[in-house]
Amino acid sequence: MLAALRRQAPYGGMDAEELIRRLAAALAIGLLVGTERHWRERQEAAGRRTAGVRTFALTGLLGGVMAVLALALGQPGGALLLGFGLAALLGAQLPFALREADAENKVSATGLVAALGTYSLGAMAVLADMAVAGAAAVAMTAILAARESLHELMTRITWAELRSALVLLSMTLLVMPLVPDEPIALLGGLNPSKIWGLAILLAAISYLGYLAVRLMGAERGLVLSGAAGGLVSSTAVAISNARAAAEGGAALALAAGALIAGAVSCLRTIAIVVFIAPDVAWLLVLPLGIAALGMTLAGLALARRANAAGPPAASPENPFELAAVLKIALLLAAVALASRLAAEKLGSAAVLAVAALTGLADVDAVALSVPLLAPATLSLQTAAQAVLAAVGVNICAKAAYALVLGGGRFGTVYAALSVAAGAAGAAIHFFI
Repeated sequence: MLAALRRQAPYGGMDAEELIRRLAAALAIGLLVGTERHWRERQEAAGRRTAGVRTFALTGLLGGVMAVLALALGQPGGALLLGFGLAALLGAQLPFALREADAENKVSATGLVAALGTYSLGAMAVLADMAVAGAAAVAMTAILAARESLHELMTRITWAELRSALVLLSMTLLVMPLVPDEPIALLGGLNPSKIWGLAILLAAISYLGYLAVRLMGAERGLVLSGAAGGLVSSTAVAISNARAAAEGGAALALAAGALIAGAVSCLRTIAIVVFIAPDVAWLLVLPLGIAALGMTLAGLALARRANAAGPPAASPENPFELAAVLKIALLLAAVALASRLAAEKLGSAAVLAVAALTGLADVDAVALSVPLLAPATLSLQTAAQAVLAAVGVNICAKAAYALVLGGGRFGTVYAALSVAAGAAGAAIHFFI
């Protein structure tokens, strides 16, 4: 019986129909990569390119065929055959790649590496998951097609930005698996893994906002710079614009940028809470949405009136230094612990007080920690009110900074409009 089954499906248990499907996937992978490679050198005459769409299609199919033969041979002969096929491909293409590089006076191994990758993915389509092999082929093709964009990015990125990206990846891939993923009694029942995960989330959002400011450029105007700056810190934008106004900058345009940053900050808070506590987020959508809408309309009206004139908002400094990340984690842990103890020992009113005090400096710590206490320790309504208290106090604090640092027209206009928008959101929450 087993011998009969093997005669029907001798290739790793696959029948002829399954083999054809997998070989077709291997061929499709080669065609996909080859299309990008051929398109890039489409101006070259026939015979002037090392490998085009036909060569890559055959390379993918070759990987699939060698994988089929490897299945028939079994171990260890199959593995040796696959390795021999890869070496043969390298030996066949290397002389042509060297001649092309010499003729064009260039140094690049991209085409050769792409060929080896195509062969490997063709074999993977037969031996493993076709969908995964196809997804990897799409990713590889996208990277090949993005050559100019990636090269331009490398010329614009600074060492500090690259280092910050490496720190983010290290936090996520190296440190995160080592952090205990269970409540610890000595820390008041906090889960260190969750705290660290929230710190990573916040740092990643801030870093992406920082990159948005860098990639857009300040020359795009105060409204766009304020919107991108609000992803990092609306408080930093308000203070920066206040100082610019005090030095003689266009007050209305600067106030517009600060208001847009405040609107984006409200929307960012909603997004954060949606990610970690959707039930709490639904209670925030209307009040914070109204506040964001009010600030947006006021900011756009001011920008139109000021004709978008004046110096651009200062780009925030790189927010993703290791010391800043550790401070974020400690602040999150402190707010979470204080809120938990306040809820257990003093009641919900104490949680609101903690949130309000924290809002003087930071909203994110409250938005990331307090909603996690609901519904086990806090009610959904109390958790939402704590976030709103932090946002409200933060709006008032920024208004005070604007009046003290910016003074004059900037301070008055920004403070009046931002507080009015915040009050409208609070009224919606408490009276509707």
